[in-house]
Amino acid sequence: MTVSHDPANPLVVVVGITGLQGGSVTRALINSDKTYRIRGLTRDASKPAAQTFAAQGVQIVSVSLTTDNVVNVRKAFEGADIVFAVTNFNEHMDKQREIDEGKMMVTTAKDVGVKLFIWSALESLSAPSGGKYSSVGFFEAKHEITEYAKSSKIPLAVVPAGYYASNVFEASYALKKQADGSYVFGLPVPASTQVPVIDVAHDYGLYVRAAIENPALGVGSEVRSGTLISFGEIVAQLSKVSGKKITYVEMDRETFIEATGMPKYGPMLSDMFEAFAAHGYYGGKEITSETLLARKPRSWADFLDATQVQNFFV
Repeated sequence: MTVSHDPANPLVVVVGITGLQGGSVTRALINSDKTYRIRGLTRDASKPAAQTFAAQGVQIVSVSLTTDNVVNVRKAFEGADIVFAVTNFNEHMDKQREIDEGKMMVTTAKDVGVKLFIWSALESLSAPSGGKYSSVGFFEAKHEITEYAKSSKIPLAVVPAGYYASNVFEASYALKKQADGSYVFGLPVPASTQVPVIDVAHDYGLYVRAAIENPALGVGSEVRSGTLISFGEIVAQLSKVSGKKITYVEMDRETFIEATGMPKYGPMLSDMFEAFAAHGYYGGKEITSETLLARKPRSWADFLDATQVQNFFV
């Protein structure tokens, strides 16, 4: 479809339109058989991704989504029927800032009267572990924002992103080349540990679109994304596609932390993986059925087929 400018059609505001999640949401709505007006928010409207969407009819608004800029955030949200909101912990690594900015977006969206606030959440890893895995700031921050949104009574749908397929290729600390030319891929959890893998750029928007369009979802729904696969199978399929001999190795916690080369964040990463093994990525909650989506999302194998995997071994 083409993006509409007709006020009769619902206006969707997409936070972080140049990011992986926001871009995926926008593409999913553009490809929908429903008609939307779309307003994309970004700090830098000159980015190529923003310009590409602008050429497709998306209204691009340059705005900083910080707590000291509420007046302009409100202007950016004004008139929205639906707001998709996401926060970027990796940008600043500040848990409290993420919480404050997330709560600000909830409050602002409620103030302007949105009919549906879609929040890119994560589950608490601390709660099911009795506080054992409390160090993973971005999971805890997003969970706190979810609880705030629920208590605010804003019309809410929660759409957490699964485990980014691209994370595997960013975990260079886990992949070690051996003297014989083979590789080991090590994490501090058993090979049987499962995560809901998702190609975020390609598929995350499908789940947000379902939250908007599918009558079984909407306000009050939790739409959990991804396809379950074990780390052992992730490595086995990567080995098959790449032609490299790769063996999964369960590392002890201290060896893993040392391997990350990040004394400050290594323990947090270990806690995260250990929490996945103990309680699951979604804390035991089921993944949303693919039958509710507009099309089938990519599996890990599909993602590998679409990726230049050899670059991982350079």
